[in-house]
Amino acid sequence: MATKTLPDQARYTYVYHPSRDHKERWKKIAAKAHVPLSKFIIATVDGVVDEKEEMAPRHMRELESLKNENKALREDLTRKNILIERYEAELKRYRAAPWMEADFKGIRPLNEDLVTILKTRGSMDRMQLLEALGIDRRETDLIKALNSQIEALEGFGMVRAERGILQWIA
Repeated sequence: MATKTLPDQARYTYVYHPSRDHKERWKKIAAKAHVPLSKFIIATVDGVVDEKEEMAPRHMRELESLKNENKALREDLTRKNILIERYEAELKRYRAAPWMEADFKGIRPLNEDLVTILKTRGSMDRMQLLEALGIDRRETDLIKALNSQIEALEGFGMVRAERGILQWIA
């Protein structure tokens, strides 16, 4: 007569289902697969764990690659932003150059942003205007050119300056 060995109690894991219906659902799925519920649970959990373990190294490599690409793109963007700032500053100086010369002969174009800002806001002080135009207070040449343009607009009767406030009147 064969002796039956007792199951090893250390190998048991208990699953507490959220409801009886939940447990019945799992039992039906296991029955369709022709396996006991415990084997169904083990196979399902092992499948998910194995899949995660397989995918983890690939995901880590992808993540590292994306981090490196992101870093390179940020550095490239920073360099390009610096270049754009330099080009914009150079363009401002270039456009302001005719207005900085006292004895200029010819036609000098007005700063379109200046006219647009004064028209849309109606009135503002000079510091607000400098800020709106993106001119730093230390850029004295640009400020002088801006003042020359404001004086020209005043001469044509388009702007009135009273006590530091500029008002569009055209």
